[in-house]
Amino acid sequence: MESVVWQGLALSGIFSWIVITCYFDVTKKIRSLLQPWVSHHVVSGTSIILKIQKHQHKFLDALFSGLSCIVSVPFYTAFLPLLFWSGHGKLARQMTLLMALCDYLGNCIKDVVSAPRPNCPPVRRITATKDEEENALEYGLPSSHTLNTVCLSGFLVCYVLSYTQSEDAFVKLGAVTLACLLVGFIGFGRIYLGMHSLIDIIGGLVFGFMILAIWLSVHEYVDAFIVSGQNVTSFWAALSFLLLFAYPTPEFPTPSFEYHTAFDGVVFGIECIFDELLSLKLISNIECIQMKDIGMKKHEIGIRENLDAWLSFKRRKLTVSGADTVTGIQQTYHQFHHEAVPRIFTSQLTIPTFLGRMLVGIPTILIVKFCSKALAKWILPVVSNTLGIPIKSTSYVPMLNGSATDKKSSEIKQSSYIHKMLFFSQQDLFDVDTGIRFLQYAGLAWSVVDLVPSLFSHL
Repeated sequence: MESVVWQGLALSGIFSWIVITCYFDVTKKIRSLLQPWVSHHVVSGTSIILKIQKHQHKFLDALFSGLSCIVSVPFYTAFLPLLFWSGHGKLARQMTLLMALCDYLGNCIKDVVSAPRPNCPPVRRITATKDEEENALEYGLPSSHTLNTVCLSGFLVCYVLSYTQSEDAFVKLGAVTLACLLVGFIGFGRIYLGMHSLIDIIGGLVFGFMILAIWLSVHEYVDAFIVSGQNVTSFWAALSFLLLFAYPTPEFPTPSFEYHTAFDGVVFGIECIFDELLSLKLISNIECIQMKDIGMKKHEIGIRENLDAWLSFKRRKLTVSGADTVTGIQQTYHQFHHEAVPRIFTSQLTIPTFLGRMLVGIPTILIVKFCSKALAKWILPVVSNTLGIPIKSTSYVPMLNGSATDKKSSEIKQSSYIHKMLFFSQQDLFDVDTGIRFLQYAGLAWSVVDLVPSLFSHL
């Protein structure tokens, strides 16, 4: 009952905030206060960028462009699945949530402030990849690369030190030093590449450390809720839906909202699946029966024996008070994502086996991503037309692209969705691309934690 109350309060609070910001135009008021100050520092910081760029060299161009690929969209796509498939399911879940949180908060701040990037020219801007070209279309403050690197490297260091239980001061100092060096290189590199001014980097550092501190204090509670809480599916579905609306309208449209939508879909796909995989009462009852039937204490069971025990119980139709039957998708959790699953660099999961998983998994999730997009492009327009909702598409569905002018198209793409919900009219057009992108990445997440691990059992 307690869980239901706080979930209701949380969702009600977010909805109330959306309505309040819509009625009182909070975004524009905050922007009017912050944008001039930040823009002044961007302009005044141009001289610092030009001094740094006087030392330009092809090697430095390649080095900092390569480092910028870290915490980019391709990096996310490759890194997170590998964590899930390497046996570190808990780390993968928490890193996914942290990435989504950084992406949401960072992009919200960008679009609220709507502060420009350094002027080019006189600044030389280096965009070596298509992703960098899209990043250059976003606003500047804060630097997402800096913010994400602070949070992800900081959390990864804390996790590794906790997992290895190392008490060596030199090991801890070395790990922290490496993380700080990475953050420093990323921040300096963003200035060198002409992508950000000094104020953007400082903003990324400040907000990054704030988010990291908050996350380190709550991540265990969040993970416990995901794997053993009540109403996780309904809560996360409602939260994901609201977060599509709880996003500020920028001064001019940018790709930031698209990135947020993608990660919102990823988290929805992963977390809702994990709710179906596990409940607290189910695990408690399984562990109790395991103790009785096997007749030995948990710490006396080795990795392989423990895994075999889990697999034997997953095949039973076990119904317990307050929990669902262990069938279907729950079996995937017991086999691939629980704490006793074999992990990489052990005899149970060797490097060749892990490489085999990669060769099977990565093409599979890319195919699922493509199919999810195609399916969403077909279903959402049909559903919208059936419900009489006027829609358009800015990129995904060409046949819906000519129903308004390009200017109107850009305005609609990131306009206030809650305003349209509350003041619906026939003149309003909803951009169906948001829903397509959301379902596309939700499907990708599902394939990572459910479909691909199911295929691994046949390797």
